[in-house]
Amino acid sequence: MVKNFVSVAPEQITAVVLAGGFGTRIKHLLGDLPKPMAPVNGKPFVEWVVRYLAAQGIRNVILSTGHLAETVEKHFAPQPVKNVRVTCIPETSPLGTAGGFLNAAGSAQEKPAAWLVLNGDSLVVSPLERLFTSLDQPETEGAILGVPMADAARFGTISANTNGDLTGFNEKKPGAGNINAGVYLFRDAALKKFPTKMPLSFELDVFPALIRSGARLKTVLSAAPFLDIGTPESLPQAENFIRQNRAHFAE
Repeated sequence: MVKNFVSVAPEQITAVVLAGGFGTRIKHLLGDLPKPMAPVNGKPFVEWVVRYLAAQGIRNVILSTGHLAETVEKHFAPQPVKNVRVTCIPETSPLGTAGGFLNAAGSAQEKPAAWLVLNGDSLVVSPLERLFTSLDQPETEGAILGVPMADAARFGTISANTNGDLTGFNEKKPGAGNINAGVYLFRDAALKKFPTKMPLSFELDVFPALIRSGARLKTVLSAAPFLDIGTPESLPQAENFIRQNRAHFAE
């Protein structure tokens, strides 16, 4: 008899939102605000990230903060998103994307079934059910969300084999490809396989090390609207992006 494995449910997942960036390219547009706190439609952009997670059924969110961490913590202290517990865990020094995640996960002192990682300065409004069900197979240790783009020059792309297993990351170059949307799902046990050096990058350190170790990481593609607010050209697009995709955010 083949045993049926049930996918990880959203309430069993803790999300970590990486909200510690300096926002060098758009600092002149934000004044004394950290990049994830850029005001968009009356709320900080990172709050829209949390509201997107709430709409996906996530109830526990950790914000990994860094630059101007106190500004982020002050905003979320009243718990502005209904039915979501938001905790802020600051970096005391720059740790890199994966380092900030590990710092948050270790400080949280909890062991969820899986960890969901997102960036606090980008959004892909894709339903996450397919990402969650990627862990149906017990040998799958994690998954990454990719978005097909006609021109992936600004982002770089991910590669996969015919089974949809992640095989690598590609440098930025013109042309079509599946970009890394910066949304990752890991079983809790997979964190033990992360490299221990700091600072630590997901793209340059963690995923290459996991692939070399033979870890099975699925790629999940979604042709969903995507926005990264990290440039002077893309930040002004955020207002329309939120308005056009309002159905994807919890009230």
